[in-house]
Amino acid sequence: MSKASATCLTKARLSRIEQFGVFIKPRVSRSSFLCLSLDAFPNVVLARYRVLSEPACRRDARCNTLSTEGAFSVVRRCVKKSTSQEYAAKIINTKKLSARDHQKLEREARICRLLKHSNIVRLHDSIAEEGFHYLVFDLVTGGELFEDIVAREYYSEADASHCINQILESVSHIHQHDIVHRDLKPENLLLASKMKGAAVKLADFGLAIEVQGDQQAWFGFAGTPGYLSPEVLRKDPYGKPVDIWACGVILYILLVGYPPFWDEDQHKLYQQIKAGAYDFPSPEWDTVTAEAKNLINQMLTINPAKRITADQALKHPWVCQRSTVASMVHRQETVECLRKFNARRKLKTLSANLYFYTSFPVFPPSYDQPSILHIVSLSSQGSTESCNTTEEEDMKARKQEIIKITEQLIEAINNGDFEAYTRICDPGLTSFEPEALGNLVEGMDFHKFYFENLLSKNSKPVHTTILNPHVHLIGEDAACIAYIRLTQYMDSQGRARSSQSEETRVWHRRDAKWLNIHFHCSGAPAAPLQ
Repeated sequence: MSKASATCLTKARLSRIEQFGVFIKPRVSRSSFLCLSLDAFPNVVLARYRVLSEPACRRDARCNTLSTEGAFSVVRRCVKKSTSQEYAAKIINTKKLSARDHQKLEREARICRLLKHSNIVRLHDSIAEEGFHYLVFDLVTGGELFEDIVAREYYSEADASHCINQILESVSHIHQHDIVHRDLKPENLLLASKMKGAAVKLADFGLAIEVQGDQQAWFGFAGTPGYLSPEVLRKDPYGKPVDIWACGVILYILLVGYPPFWDEDQHKLYQQIKAGAYDFPSPEWDTVTAEAKNLINQMLTINPAKRITADQALKHPWVCQRSTVASMVHRQETVECLRKFNARRKLKTLSANLYFYTSFPVFPPSYDQPSILHIVSLSSQGSTESCNTTEEEDMKARKQEIIKITEQLIEAINNGDFEAYTRICDPGLTSFEPEALGNLVEGMDFHKFYFENLLSKNSKPVHTTILNPHVHLIGEDAACIAYIRLTQYMDSQGRARSSQSEETRVWHRRDAKWLNIHFHCSGAPAAPLQ
């Protein structure tokens, strides 16, 4: 490879690095911020541990191993008195947490207690006190894996194989315990220490969920944009394979230093991911072995049912026979690209932190601000998307989903397509509508009459617009939408007409599918029925 190509290739590919990752502004009140002195620790913690004044990590080492949306925490070194062993104590302010946030925190702690593996940051103690929750983790001091790689004098394909091997070991362990991480990314891959050859440890189970074996279900829109799987973006039922997809993205970056999917426009990024539109461009991929590409292809398989599992990936020749299969040639170009990739991520984080500290000056002058670790990512673009998908983003996506399915239902009515209509409606659909003269109608027979005798025979063009839709989410599997339905149509005299009705529809999700279970219409009947 020429020296020119070693300067990290083309500008277009550099933009993959520069555009990878998005952040959001905090949506919390100042009262959520935590600023503690040692006097604030309850006796139950001090009885077991001696808490040190120094932070549990340096500026170059990430140690927020468990996140709680909407709360802030401090992380301090602590020593267990009975063994003199050092740990990281994370103290979370729970005073302002909602009931749902409390449930999330309890779920994270419950999941972390299950996991005992050398490649996972381990939770050793969880203590709930009034107003605070204390989590005692492994003291992880090595910083991020990706930062360590760019500091090495030598880095080869075989080293990348060793890295992904440890990541897959951790993923295999959590999958054996029916846990899905949902947020595998470089920021959550840490090193146990600064020593050469230190173990890679998977951290941050803030978005992790418990599943039933290999069962697939819709658990909500969660993750980090560049690492989301096609099934999550399609809002299909999903499960353990989403973690393998993220591993494929990580392995791709480990080999060339930039991600497989990228675009300045996040919608286009998501389209790329759903289509599995990645490649192995020259010249950087020319020196990567076919076996490595084969593993990536099996990880980045669009169909989750055909995607390789963690256990299968661990048995792949490129992983388990790296000494003879993986190339040992130093990959300087990869290191250079990865350095720029890391710099871009750190720059966005720094900008976010500067915004945080200047916008919310709630710390006393003597307080060590760098030791404060908050879990809300910030946005240089003011985007509504987040690094870790927030509850608000999930709600927004679900509301858009309800609007979309409502539009599909109305389109089926306009087209006189009773079959499509029945696929979207519950067989026991109830409704109040002008055509029923104020009576409550149940079932599909009443609607079928209009489809067979009027709607399907209406050849005149009909156009419907939904105005001012308001969606109310009722738990995870129910929603109500209210809107004004404006319909344009041609009457029997060939004249353009318009009609308006105020409508409300109640939706219920069963087996990952939304069904309309109730409908209420005020005002004039729909135009085609006149």
